[in-house]
Amino acid sequence: MSRTVVHVLRHGEVYNPEKILYGRLPGYRLSELGVQMAKAAAESLADRDVTHLVASPLERAQQTAEPFAAQFKLEIEVDERLIESGNMFEGKRVAVGDGALRQPRNWYLMRDPFTPSWGEPYALVAQRMYGALLAARDAAEGHEAVLVSHQLPIWTLRRFVERKRLWHDPRKRQCALASLTSFHFEDNRIAGIGYAEPAAHLIALSPDARTAKGA
Repeated sequence: MSRTVVHVLRHGEVYNPEKILYGRLPGYRLSELGVQMAKAAAESLADRDVTHLVASPLERAQQTAEPFAAQFKLEIEVDERLIESGNMFEGKRVAVGDGALRQPRNWYLMRDPFTPSWGEPYALVAQRMYGALLAARDAAEGHEAVLVSHQLPIWTLRRFVERKRLWHDPRKRQCALASLTSFHFEDNRIAGIGYAEPAAHLIALSPDARTAKGA
């Protein structure tokens, strides 16, 4: 039996002083604390057999992959399927009671929380993320892989694999900054899912970390 583990890593904290939902916008990079989070995540897998490393094309994901590339002497491959979910509120402030959500012209975008109406359908996110997961399993068969992605895509993938409905309460996602959601395969079958927060001690230092926008 072939045993393979694919770790899906959320990137570290992003420098975002305007506190907007940055989504797929270019130019959003890790904060100094975010760089430390990426290093902590890499160190947590230091004794593991990681042979394959892939990241979303966005800067924050690429930066988060860098400590893994150095530690395991791997090239960072890019997979567009790992990118952040599309969102029509991209570039706007969307905190509860703030910015775009208070403007009546935007209320129509929130008419359907199940698809959702304001962005990329959850079903499409699940499909592309699952494809990236299986591709990584094949590439690292018998070893381990790391995929660097974003909170909503990772959480959608997990719910898809667990056969749960894809729409959900964003406040209840188990996908902290620099967290690892690990899919354990036995041959082609997913035998289990693990979760770890190797940067929890750093998240505690950031007042904005648990509510990071567009992550």
